Amino acid sequence: MRPLLIGIAGTGKIAREQHIPAIRQNSAFELAACSNGRQPVDGIPAYDTLEEMLQARPDLDAVAICSPPQAHYDAARLALQHGKHVLMEKPPCPTVTQLDHLASLAGRVGRTLFQTWHMRHAAAVGPTQRWLMSRQVHGGRIVWKEDVRRWHPGQAWLWQTDGFGVFDAGINALSVLTKVVPDPIYVQAADLFIPSNCQTPIAATVHLAAGEAQFKAEFDFRHEGPTVWDIELITDRGTARLHASGTSLVADSEEPTEESPDEEYPSLYRRFDYLIGERRSDVDKRPLKLVADIFLVGRHFAVAPFDVG
Repeated sequence: MRPLLIGIAGTGKIAREQHIPAIRQNSAFELAACSNGRQPVDGIPAYDTLEEMLQARPDLDAVAICSPPQAHYDAARLALQHGKHVLMEKPPCPTVTQLDHLASLAGRVGRTLFQTWHMRHAAAVGPTQRWLMSRQVHGGRIVWKEDVRRWHPGQAWLWQTDGFGVFDAGINALSVLTKVVPDPIYVQAADLFIPSNCQTPIAATVHLAAGEAQFKAEFDFRHEGPTVWDIELITDRGTARLHASGTSLVADSEEPTEESPDEEYPSLYRRFDYLIGERRSDVDKRPLKLVADIFLVGRHFAVAPFDVG
């Protein structure tokens, strides 16, 4: 059977570091085109816009959308309307309604929409979920702190109204929390720290609950020193700690897992291939709904201007 021909919309940092290598190592796909004339990919036909790519390459089976989230809705809608399967990088669309519409559209046209949450595919997330199955979660803590200049250099779109700010990264933690904690999670309160020259928060403190369980989350893009991506879960029979963005688990009464090679994005494309074969979509909007609720109930605090260049 021939590989699925896939095009990439947006060829920035995340596409080059993660998506393109994952596609090229997966025999189920063939990278056939890209759209973003300013950043062409060596050896791959490049088009200035997604619309031009879709017009020129009607043979494409699928499109991976790797542009900033402000462009996701229009890009995914266009690709689905052209009969393409769609994989969409996180964060998803700026609004929950847009994501709902895309899921509905995918069903109407009979194509797969895969809204990805790559950190759910980290090596220790599955073992953590299984460890929690026989335990009652009492609460926990998220500490998600990184240097935005290191991980998002020059990405001024982060600070626009629909750019998510610190939750471009923080939504990864929320995607893991909603994956491993069985009860529905809701926002109790939030403090958002917004630079005076930006529209989105550079840091936040959030209080969450799931039944009687209480969680405190700290997100900060101003962090200096080693990156901290940790989740601690306290249960009736011990504590589990997910370190290094979900690649390492240390749990009471269990042997610690070792950090594994980065398999998140290869796993995403294996999942995408499976979903296409099964003729179904995978769209979990819970992490996006939490961010939307955080913005809705959060108190705003002005902080020093930030150089977004």
